[in-house]
Amino acid sequence: MFENKVLMITGGTGSFGKAVLKRFLNTNVKEIRIFSRDEKKQEDMRISFANEKLKFYIGDVRDPGSISQAMVGVDYVFHAAALKQVPSCEFYPMEAVKTNVIGTENVLSAAVANDVKRVVVLSTDKAVYPINAMGISKAMAEKVVVAKSRTVSNGGPVLCCTRYGNVMASRGSVIPLFVNQIKSGEPLTITDPSMTRFLMSLEESVDLVLHAFKNGQQGDIFVQKAPASTIEDLASALIQLFDKHVCTIKTIGTRHGEKLFESLISREEMAKAEDMGRYYRIPADNRDLNYNKYFVEGETDISSLDDYTSHNTVRLTVDEVKKVLLNLDYIKEELDA
Repeated sequence: MFENKVLMITGGTGSFGKAVLKRFLNTNVKEIRIFSRDEKKQEDMRISFANEKLKFYIGDVRDPGSISQAMVGVDYVFHAAALKQVPSCEFYPMEAVKTNVIGTENVLSAAVANDVKRVVVLSTDKAVYPINAMGISKAMAEKVVVAKSRTVSNGGPVLCCTRYGNVMASRGSVIPLFVNQIKSGEPLTITDPSMTRFLMSLEESVDLVLHAFKNGQQGDIFVQKAPASTIEDLASALIQLFDKHVCTIKTIGTRHGEKLFESLISREEMAKAEDMGRYYRIPADNRDLNYNKYFVEGETDISSLDDYTSHNTVRLTVDEVKKVLLNLDYIKEELDA
């Protein structure tokens, strides 16, 4: 479906963007546009990949003009630009709104105006029952996608989302922090030993994007089934892999805005989710503003369902976590360093 097509990746210099980029460069895609604010990262990417298919656009999703201009002639969009760090969004929630909510609206509006075929928006497990500004802003971004999808006329772009758990070794994630602490001989700082998180590789995140591009319908949200690990088991697995058994683990306590476990699908969504084998598809609620349905009528089976969380998904042992980690390029490179 990408042969001789133009793909745009917003926030394309980040971990997700680079992973998607590496996969698509091996296809017959005509052109890949990297849209982001950081000229230094773009220059590093330009030199690193040295591929004539790559085109770079400086701009900001907050600026409707810059994103619309860059989207002229684009067939497909992967919208990964976002503020993702929980602490930053806690201190500057309006910045999260400007980028994650208004920026998403700008991307979707530009896609409609430029006759783009499909847009896949990156979301996060923190958007489910959000307790921090980052999760709230991404939850709103999902709502913007669903609402916008209702207004798209026939022939307009298909707008859908992919929702991820933690992506292992992505920029700003805990695995690089632990590796650095192990190599420096410092204690590994964990917040709560029993805290659980989904484990997903960058390659799997790209598979989910491709699945959404191929199968998405208006307003869909796609979720990959993923195993999970406790933070303590993840730390122990890394200590064993790097043969640093003298390392200690220091519990520092739960940080502000941090959950004990993450949810990828709420119980309300599970009531309508379609099991596609490797993935769940959560279709959009396309009812109109009918007050009977919102205030009088309900669904009887919701109360019998559970959320899909990192506490009730498949739980990996330390040895199983080690096997997963050994498949990551980042871990291979750090072990050889």
